[in-house]
Amino acid sequence: MPERGLTEITKSFFIDPQDRAALGRLGLTSVEAVFSFGAAEDLAKKTLAAFRSRLKFEIDAPGSSRPTTVFLKRYNFPPAAHQLRNWLAARARRSCGVLEYTVTSELSAAGIGTPKPICYGEQWGTLFEKRSFIITEKIPEAEALERKLPDCFNGLATTENLQRRRDFIVRLARFIKKFHETGYRHRDLYFSHIFYSDRGSFFLIDLARAFRPIVLGRRFQIKDLAQVYYSAPGRHFSRTDRLRFYLAYAGRSELTRRDRVFLRDVIDKAERIARRERKRGRQVPFEG
Repeated sequence: MPERGLTEITKSFFIDPQDRAALGRLGLTSVEAVFSFGAAEDLAKKTLAAFRSRLKFEIDAPGSSRPTTVFLKRYNFPPAAHQLRNWLAARARRSCGVLEYTVTSELSAAGIGTPKPICYGEQWGTLFEKRSFIITEKIPEAEALERKLPDCFNGLATTENLQRRRDFIVRLARFIKKFHETGYRHRDLYFSHIFYSDRGSFFLIDLARAFRPIVLGRRFQIKDLAQVYYSAPGRHFSRTDRLRFYLAYAGRSELTRRDRVFLRDVIDKAERIARRERKRGRQVPFEG
C-alpha cells in the first residue's frame, strides 16, 4: 500500500526517495536484501518474540556530514494466530510492518509525534504474511522518559523547578489526551515508549500494537493510563502530581463522581501490573 512520500522501487518495497541512495549503499534495495542484512547492532532482548528482530545502524544523511541513526524492525513468518489478531484489531488484512507504518503515518498526520518511517516492505504467501519490515529514523535530540526526565526533576525543589514540573505534567497529560482523541490506544504506554525532546516535544514509539478499538474503548483507555501511572517514578511524581495529570487529561479543575470511579479503575489496573512485575522480581517504578 504506497503512501505519499514513499516510492515503490521493487515489488512491495517502499522507500523515501531522499534515503534511497544511502540505503542502496548498504545493499538495502529489496525485501530479500533487508532480511539478509546484518551489518548493524542487534537489539535483541529476552522478551522479544522469536519471529521478531530489531537492528540499529547509521546511514548517510542527505545534506549533512553527520550520519542518521535508524532502526530496523523485521517480522519473519509471524504466527498465524498473531496475524489474525492484528487483522481483527486493524479491521484489515495487513502485514506487521505495514500495520505499524500505517499507524505511525496516521498519528503523524493527526499531529502526534512519531518516529519518521523511511522504508517498509512485505512478502505474502497464499493467505498469510511471510515477512515484513519497517525502518524508522531515530527521534533527534530526544530520550525516553524512562531514561531521562527534564532537568527540573533533578536537584532542589525550588519554586521555579516546581512550576516547571507542573507545566511538564500538564503538557504530558494533554499530549496523551490528544493521542486518545485520535481513537487510538497504544497498549504499551509506558514511560519507555514516550519520548521527550530537547525542544519540548513529545513522541510515541513502538506503535506495533496500537489500534482503534470498536468496543471496549474504555478498557484500553484505562490500560494506557494505568501504564503511564505505573511507569511514572514515585520519587519524582507525587499523588498530587498524578491527580494534576488526570485533571489536565480530563480537562477539568476538579474531580466528578465519574472521574473518581474511572481513576479507581486506573489505579487498580496499575496495581495488577505491579503485582505481576513483583512476581517476576522487578522493581515497581511508582513505588520508588
